[in-house]
Amino acid sequence: MNTQTPPASMYRTTEGLGLWEHRAKVAAVGVGHSPTARRWDGSPDTCVGAWSLQALRKAVADAGVAPDQIDGLVVVPETTTGAYWPKGRPIPEDVVSAFSPTDDPLDGIAKLSAEWIVKNMPELTKVQFSMHAPGCMSNAIVVAAQAVGDGLTHTCLVLKGWHNLEGRYYQGGSNAGGAVSGMSALRNLWGAPACYGTALQFAEYCRKYGKSHDMMAPFISNSRRNGLMFPEGYWAQHRPEQLTAEDYQAARWIAKPANLFDNDIPITVAAAYLFTTPERARDMQQKPVYILNHASSRTTPRSLTPTLDEVEEDTARTGRKLYEGAGITAADLSFENMYDGFAQFHQFHLEGLGYRGIKFGEALDFYQTDISIEGPNPVLPSGGNIGSGRSRFWMHTDSIQQLQQRAGARQVTGVKPEIGVSGGPMPLGGNFTVWSATPD
Repeated sequence: MNTQTPPASMYRTTEGLGLWEHRAKVAAVGVGHSPTARRWDGSPDTCVGAWSLQALRKAVADAGVAPDQIDGLVVVPETTTGAYWPKGRPIPEDVVSAFSPTDDPLDGIAKLSAEWIVKNMPELTKVQFSMHAPGCMSNAIVVAAQAVGDGLTHTCLVLKGWHNLEGRYYQGGSNAGGAVSGMSALRNLWGAPACYGTALQFAEYCRKYGKSHDMMAPFISNSRRNGLMFPEGYWAQHRPEQLTAEDYQAARWIAKPANLFDNDIPITVAAAYLFTTPERARDMQQKPVYILNHASSRTTPRSLTPTLDEVEEDTARTGRKLYEGAGITAADLSFENMYDGFAQFHQFHLEGLGYRGIKFGEALDFYQTDISIEGPNPVLPSGGNIGSGRSRFWMHTDSIQQLQQRAGARQVTGVKPEIGVSGGPMPLGGNFTVWSATPD
């Protein structure tokens, strides 16, 4: 099959584009999740390919469509950011042979392709459109939304899977070799942990606005609380432990002022969604959630690590792009579900959006108010990566389920869920979506 990489024209990266031409003409309907695990146990039944097939089939069943109605597939081909297959490690033939393989023996084990998915889901007999969206579910969502809007596909599955191998994260891949090429040679030369850039920005944020690391504690505790009400999440399934402010403040530093709980925990998991047109959604099993707009950040920082000024400028720009294309204002948001993999940049997203009228430098004070799902200002009701483990997609699932009124114990009750926003990963370099319970 001829799987394409999305062209730059599929992304809305600049201001001044006006209303999105497909506003409310694309709907999310079905959601499917695999189980979670801390690491892959080596079994064919739990590899990232197998769990992706589970997630996809659950999304199809959830939407209530026949598989032969599906004509599109958008897949994130990468399944890790730091747990690469070790060079020289034998590929497990029992896993490869348990599926219909492609030419790449690691396909379905440490990466995914649309070709592998279609080979192993023979019920998908009508897929005529496929794309590989790089990086994250946030990217795949905007690509699928644009593809459905453009008429390239009318019923499209969207997939992101993660594997996690034994060993230390970020120690494999090119970092395990004798030389590192490109910009990574500069960034990784001194072995700094991945959160160091965000930690530098957060330190400058605290200095500029007179805030402290301890002021993050209510956000962290609230995120874990929400995550423990997410039955598909890692912490809810394996370690139902509430994270208190005292736990957070006592944790060891990873890159001061970022501590252990400012970083997420890598896991194995997969999730899939089904997107379609509003006309087709009417005959499906779940309430459609309409996409009002999508926007992307492709800003290049002036140096290796974005400065706080650059972060603030870009998140504000992202907020303006989202509102402009959706035809809404910050006052229309019922909740926000922006990314939190490094917890210390969540407030940059919040402030850029101007959620509940907050301005730059005010988010940590906002965290000291009622940000729970029962209150008037729900922040990250999904619990995000802090609450459910590293997937970068909990916030999207939650946004869809909140607006469908089927988020279960984490359903927001302090406000009527009508419009939400989700996306990530980074303040500079991410993809974002505005969701609505109605097309109006």
